[in-house]
Amino acid sequence: MTTVIENDSQKSGRLEVGTPLLEVKDLHVEFHTRDGVAKAVNGVNYSVAAGETLAVLGESGSGKSVTAQTIMGILDMPPGKVTQGEILYRGQDMLKMSNEERRKIRGRKIAMIFQDALSALNPVLSVGYQLGEMFRVHQGVSKAEAKAKAIELMDRVRIPAAKERVNDYPHQFSGGMRQRIMIAMALSLQPDLIIADEPTTALDVTVQAQVMDLLAELQAEYNMGLILILDQKGQELYAIKGLPPNLLKVPAGCAFNPRCDVATDLCRTEIPALHHVTDKDGKELTGRRSACHLWKETLHG
Repeated sequence: MTTVIENDSQKSGRLEVGTPLLEVKDLHVEFHTRDGVAKAVNGVNYSVAAGETLAVLGESGSGKSVTAQTIMGILDMPPGKVTQGEILYRGQDMLKMSNEERRKIRGRKIAMIFQDALSALNPVLSVGYQLGEMFRVHQGVSKAEAKAKAIELMDRVRIPAAKERVNDYPHQFSGGMRQRIMIAMALSLQPDLIIADEPTTALDVTVQAQVMDLLAELQAEYNMGLILILDQKGQELYAIKGLPPNLLKVPAGCAFNPRCDVATDLCRTEIPALHHVTDKDGKELTGRRSACHLWKETLHG
């Protein structure tokens, strides 16, 4: 899995820009199946601070969503199992917390936007009820207060005629409007960090841009950290040929070696370390690392 970090100057808020919010350290996640053990996440490391955007890129099956679900504490265990690593929120390891302690963080401090809003929303409850539930459960407000807050949130994410539509059901909204409702739900308790798991999947290009612009605006306003699993169309990235490895039979050495045109014997026997990437003059390139034995030859020719 490839990670790219972009540091953006954001407006002041509850936390100073650059304050560490979340650190994932050497995370390993396995799935125990009838056919064997599937190693879905192998030694993932990343961090995100207040006002910072962390973009996570990788092909299908590379463990992006599994990592996000593990952070949120919503991964089914079993069959999933964290075998190694730490997930630190404000310096505290969430993997060592009780279920009750995790629940206090989930939604309040770290929220998630799912890629399929129609599946994530309850089809038999109005969107106003579902938005208001966050306030009723976590803040103990009355039904009337919760409904008023739901309307405010719908207005904030620019859903037209929010007061009239607060009692509508998810199927009565377009895909773009449903995704705005998911953003409103994630934003409801003003969390420190939002994880957006491919938030524009199945939306047309114009609506994708609107959703991404809205996320950027809200992030700046509230000085939130944002982990963004990217699926946007844009400049085409080089794609390695072939398919991801069978997680039940991950090859020795670099996991990409059977698909790599320049793989050497070293690549087939030894897992590459994560290197700081430098330019031709040896100056470190900020925010760039590579887990490849041949990164210098690949980058500099």
